[in-house]
Amino acid sequence: MTTELAPQTFRVTREALVAYAAASGDHNPIHQDESVALAVGLPGVIAHGMYTLALAARYVDEHVGGRGRIASIGAKFTKPVVVPVEGVDVVVSGTQKDDGTITLTATCDDVKVLGACKVTLRA
Repeated sequence: MTTELAPQTFRVTREALVAYAAASGDHNPIHQDESVALAVGLPGVIAHGMYTLALAARYVDEHVGGRGRIASIGAKFTKPVVVPVEGVDVVVSGTQKDDGTITLTATCDDVKVLGACKVTLRA
């Protein structure tokens, strides 16, 4: 049996990317500097892939009743999350099976940004 989890919207801002870079140590300028991102062929500043995956983990935590329940999480980064100056929304939704697995979908502007996103919960 599967249970549909209600979608949740997360606002991604450039300020959040700066904070994530400081916390993670990933200071690649494509996540903060528009001119660098454009120079390497990106459409603009992009969110860290792991930041996007962290939003998916936060979604799971909020739907299963708190932190510490995720045993494993994995996904493919299928499209970058382009973050304009005013920010952008990432929408995460999912289905949970009785066996403790959750399949997630994460989209930005109706485009899938995480593929094959699977979560296994601790018993």
